[in-house]
Amino acid sequence: MAQEQRDGRRLRGDESRRVILTHAIDAASVDGLEGLTIGRLADAAGHSKSGVATLFGSKEQLQLATVAAARDVFIDRVVTPARAESERGLARVCALIRSWLAYSDERVFRGGCFFAATSVEYDARPGPVRDAVVAASSEWEDYLTLSIERAMDAGELPALDDARQLTFEAVAFLEAANTRSLLHASVEPYDRAAAALRARLLSLGADPAVVEGVRRVSAAA
Repeated sequence: MAQEQRDGRRLRGDESRRVILTHAIDAASVDGLEGLTIGRLADAAGHSKSGVATLFGSKEQLQLATVAAARDVFIDRVVTPARAESERGLARVCALIRSWLAYSDERVFRGGCFFAATSVEYDARPGPVRDAVVAASSEWEDYLTLSIERAMDAGELPALDDARQLTFEAVAFLEAANTRSLLHASVEPYDRAAAALRARLLSLGADPAVVEGVRRVSAAA
């Protein structure tokens, strides 16, 4: 009986944590990680302040948990679908770009890309939270670079000699589209970023039939 009670409390605690972090990542994408407060999240999630404080301990621990939760969502919405729908190589690179465009366009996070927002917020703030943001962002860029390298190894990007350079360009286009879409309340920046990346891949000798897949997919489709 005691074990069942402990298990029940743990399950309830896990569910409360999940609900609170769902609110936290959405709020942080708009107001930043520094804008998170235990009181605000308690009101949004329908929990007591003491309950939220018990689950996370401190504001920094709450921020770190929020970054970790956002990373999981990013992987689930960007990386996992791309891996499921494409083979390694150029097709995977194009699928990752397409998934990223959909992730931002569909406002998976209310403030657009969580990591685009928090990278700006923490670019000059050293500490554990900045380290967590850097680690999550670097993980994405490393995976995109690896996918580009596999395309290079397969001879699918014959004019490319620096995978990191292409990753830098792709991320710059995607994050600019995210920011400008939010600012202007328009999907046009996504279409322009996709067009720029198609042109860049074609200039590197990519197969036009594969590159054609680098497009924003309408949320209504």
